Amino acid sequence: MALPPQSKSGETIRIGLLGAGNVGAQVAKTLVEERELISARVGTPVKLVGVAVRDPEAPRDWRIPGELLTTDAEALVDQSDLVIELIGGNEPAGALIEQALRRGSAVVTGNKALLASRGTELNAIAADTGALLRYEASVGGAIPILRPIEESLSGDRITKVMGIVNGTTNYILDQMDTTGAAFDDALDEAQKLGYAESDPTADVAGLDAAAKAAILGTLAFHAPFSFDDVYCEGITEVTQDDIEAAAASGYVIKLLAIAEKHTQGQEPGVVLRVHPTLLPRTHPLASVRGAFNAVFVVAENAGELMFYGQGAGGRPTSSAIMGDVVAVARRLRAPVPESPTISSEVHLPPLPIEKATTQYYIDMEVADKEGVIAEIARVLADHHVSIESMRQPGSVTIEGEVEDSENGAKVQVVTHIASEKDLHETVQELRGLDVVKTVISVLRVEVKK
Repeated sequence: MALPPQSKSGETIRIGLLGAGNVGAQVAKTLVEERELISARVGTPVKLVGVAVRDPEAPRDWRIPGELLTTDAEALVDQSDLVIELIGGNEPAGALIEQALRRGSAVVTGNKALLASRGTELNAIAADTGALLRYEASVGGAIPILRPIEESLSGDRITKVMGIVNGTTNYILDQMDTTGAAFDDALDEAQKLGYAESDPTADVAGLDAAAKAAILGTLAFHAPFSFDDVYCEGITEVTQDDIEAAAASGYVIKLLAIAEKHTQGQEPGVVLRVHPTLLPRTHPLASVRGAFNAVFVVAENAGELMFYGQGAGGRPTSSAIMGDVVAVARRLRAPVPESPTISSEVHLPPLPIEKATTQYYIDMEVADKEGVIAEIARVLADHHVSIESMRQPGSVTIEGEVEDSENGAKVQVVTHIASEKDLHETVQELRGLDVVKTVISVLRVEVKK
């Protein structure tokens, strides 16, 4: 196994920074103003030798010394022992990271989109050349989650990872739950506060969370997962009626990224999914408010663990970047063999969403006549799906039976755990019943299994 290049005792580790946005400017500030402290923690001198930007004259959160700024990113990579990539996106970030790894330079990045699409390839290049590749900031901002999964839990077997990994969507859903705000109003407020971009599609469509789910799954299960392996639904269809109905039944709605090992059938595998989810208000993740993030890990021996903290913003994300920088710089000073992120001994393929087992919340508008409940129950039973609870707004629910009420045109069902395939087929048949006017909403429910 190749070793990373070793820095001679007292030899300065040269750091090149690619990108100087909110996070990049904060990282540059730390490397310049705290150089002596960082060097002491590494055990050898470190120096920021350049910052590659598109426009040296652009205003920034911190004024980077002019002599550090350059538009020649490739030349900066060639003169750096450690490259910090904060450009974002697939290109030119991907080409620059590959350039650094192939020449044996260490790389620290927070680029979740690139890692979700090319992470396996870049890790393989790093393994071949002995270069170090670290990306703690790619999931959860300031939350130290990837190193605990990769290192602290390496002697255990993780069975499930799920988390709130997008601050924008968590803020929106939290505002809808706590203030009664409509989706559009909550999104507008998130944009004013800087939690959401002017184009929030990547957040509200679940794409950002899906990229992070692929990274979490890869590290938790030592298998090569990509963005395309993740089933993805966003929060754009979640209504205030859904929020209120969930609250009335003791739930809160969160956008969860989930990677879960499944052992049913001939071959085990992992289901990766992102979607709005009903969580019991007693669940630890249910209390995560505002733009905060949290990741919940279940392991065979360690049991349940939760990591919580700020998930976005220049300073929190720069904290994770700098944590990786110090850890990598120490390894450059005193290299040790790298442990593989992906194990060749275990093959856990990605499984389709149909293989997942979960519960459903189904909200229906139905005909207000005798026999409706019996017909709904029959359809569920035909598909091997049982009812945990049934609620009719404005009426009394007793052991799954709904009393007659003048407000009898709406029925809300929470199922017991069943396969996603059976649940999907159940909903499809319910949509075709004469007594069901419309299936208003279908959401998954997450409880301890």
